[in-house]
Amino acid sequence: MSLSDAPHTDAAAFLDHALIEEAAKKSALLWVRRAGADTDRPLWHLWHEGAVLVVGDGAEQPLHGLADGEEVTVTVRSKDSWGRLVAWPARVVEIGPAEERWAAAVEELRAKRLNAPDHDTVAERWARESRVLRLEPSGSSSQRPGAMPDGSLAARPLPAPTITRREIPAALPRLVLGRRKRKRAES
Repeated sequence: MSLSDAPHTDAAAFLDHALIEEAAKKSALLWVRRAGADTDRPLWHLWHEGAVLVVGDGAEQPLHGLADGEEVTVTVRSKDSWGRLVAWPARVVEIGPAEERWAAAVEELRAKRLNAPDHDTVAERWARESRVLRLEPSGSSSQRPGAMPDGSLAARPLPAPTITRREIPAALPRLVLGRRKRKRAES
């Protein structure tokens, strides 16, 4: 359902849908959390015909096992403050190349996928090796301005071999401070 098709009788639902749509249109990145998962996964997307469209797997972004019919939570940040703006439940709907809406979805995605190495033939590659998903809002937002949870929502960094959380060497503060003092003295 697009914003213009939203029922005008329920003002709160209408405004909630408007917030979801506007936030998704303005942000090029969103986070998706699968039910039972402990982390949100970032996805490049676009808003098209009342839902979020993503393309992934194959040579595109990983979709982390998102499956047709699955319920997920979608979170979008504010373009101005980069803070969490809205989160809502969504149903994952996979669009196959044989479906009527595939061409329109892929054309929209292709137009926004500016750095594809095979821009002219990307639709054929996506049909062979990738998946196109619609994340359709399936309820009202669980987080929005005025209704945010208390406490920090910061995510823990994903485990990676490049992340180290060890004590800093004892000599490091003296080296850094000594360098700063020498630079001030030279100025």
